[in-house]
This record gives sequence, structure tokens and C-alpha cells, in this order.
Amino acid sequence: MADTKISALPASTTPLAGTEVLPIVQGGVTKQVSVANLTAGRAISATELTLSTGNLIIGTAGKGIDFSADPSASGMTSELLDDYEEGTWTPGVSFGGASVGITYGTAQGFYTRVGNIVHVTCYLTLTSKGSSTGAARVTGLPFNVNAGAAAYAPPALWIDAITYTGTPSGYANAGSGNIDMFQTTEAGAVSALTNANFTGSSRIMLNATYRAV
Repeated sequence: MADTKISALPASTTPLAGTEVLPIVQGGVTKQVSVANLTAGRAISATELTLSTGNLIIGTAGKGIDFSADPSASGMTSELLDDYEEGTWTPGVSFGGASVGITYGTAQGFYTRVGNIVHVTCYLTLTSKGSSTGAARVTGLPFNVNAGAAAYAPPALWIDAITYTGTPSGYANAGSGNIDMFQTTEAGAVSALTNANFTGSSRIMLNATYRAV
């Protein structure tokens, strides 16, 4: 940077690009730095932050938006919003933990995660129920369910082309990536749906909200 009077410097434009050069005096010596040198790694203190273009990027895993200035309930364990994502997942069906010979016409799912809360939807159609036997479940949740006892979460479940007694139901099984499916009679008797309840053209639609690991 050549010696130039401040009045002779070219006008800057905003927003700054970060490559503009400024003179500073350090240890009695005049040095040049860029705007980016002055701001890199420095904390920003502001009453408001407005992004006119681009995104607010959290550059370190586990960091996010801290709401600790707000009042909290006595059971509060965290006030940090450190995760958000949305996408697809591939649901499947298993009987007794296996899925031998099961084939699908459609197996689609969507999910949204905010913090540790996950909401999923899915649509499954079978073209063959295969040869596995035992309790029925929907598999492949995008995140495992929290292992705590309070994490069991019942989905809204619709099933077609199966036989059942009473009402089909289920829950997102704590500590797993599955939704186990059941049938409940009017008398309150609960039993697992199994391969015997399904046909080669059964259809499943569900949506569920659960607490992730």
C-alpha cells in the first residue's frame, strides 16, 4: 500500500468485501491489514442482527442459538437449539426382526428434526410380505428413539389390506429405530400385529413425533 493521504484514498462501497486494506500502527511500526484480519475470530456484540443475504451458519457441531436468558421450567435440561434438518428416509417392514422376501411397491418417508424432536411421515405398500414370521414393525427411522421410558411415542397409524381385531396401534420403541405395531380389542386386550395379519398388498401410512437420542 503506497503512502497516500486519507483524502486521496478511493471511496469504499458497502458491503465491504473483506479485502480492503487499512493502515495500523503496531509497536511503533505502520503495518497494513485487511478488513477480514480485523474481524476474523472476533466476537460480535449487537442488539440485533439482520442478514440481508445469505444464511446464518453455525460452524461448530453442538453450537446453536442459546435461549438461557429466557425463564425456564424447573425440569429444564438445555436451552440451546443446536440442530435443525429435514429430509427423506426409507421405511421398511419386518416380522420378528427379519424381512426375508418382503418387497415393496412404494417405500417413502419424510422427516423434520428440530433440536431432539423428530417428526416423521411414511407411506408403504407391499407387493409381497415374504416368509419371515413374528411381531410386525416399521423399521428405518431416521434417528433412533431416546432410550428413556418417557420417550415411547404412539404414532397416528392407518393400515389397509390387513386383518386385525379392534384397533391397530403402535409406538416408537424407546432405544430403537422402529415403530412396533399392535392391535387392541374393545375389551382392552393388546397383542402384536404379526405376519399373519398382513397380506401381499398391505399398505401402511403413519406420522409420528418422538424424542431422538
